[in-house]
Amino acid sequence: MPNAATIALDAMGGDHGPDVVVPAALAVLERDRRVKLVLVGDEAVLGPMLERHGTSQNARLRIHHASQQVGMDEPPSQALRLKKDSSMRVAINLVKAEQADAAVSAGNTGALMATARYVLKTLPGIDRPAIITTIPSVNGYTRMLDLGANVDSSAEHLFQFAVMGSVLTEAIDGLQNPVSGF
Repeated sequence: MPNAATIALDAMGGDHGPDVVVPAALAVLERDRRVKLVLVGDEAVLGPMLERHGTSQNARLRIHHASQQVGMDEPPSQALRLKKDSSMRVAINLVKAEQADAAVSAGNTGALMATARYVLKTLPGIDRPAIITTIPSVNGYTRMLDLGANVDSSAEHLFQFAVMGSVLTEAIDGLQNPVSGF
């Protein structure tokens, strides 16, 4: 399978957890044959959910058990210290162990950023992570970084965010030296 990506998916995260994540995961697998998913969470919950959707674990979909989950209102420091077997932390650990190419969570953003920074560290020359999204613009779309996660960004941090956005855009879109659309 060329260019296959294995994604560790925090199946317990978000406001609606597995009720939303599992059907969305199955839709992704249906749409893109290159994707493999690892649903991370409570196996006793996820296994029966897959069965109700008429599927089970296979070469492109598996469950990796995690006994805890991070609440949407939990302080990031508490999640980091006390939830070492949370679905979020285990998904990130799978990336560190090179058992997944990426981790995705719709859960507690502060806990996700703190846990990812602690487990995966940052690249040399990058002080802090940034959240990114793609928004429509007059000329197609623009990628926007640091969506309110940092309220005290210095000029050096803004430069680092620009570098991260540029590298990501080059990697995803093949654009050399992308520039601001604003």
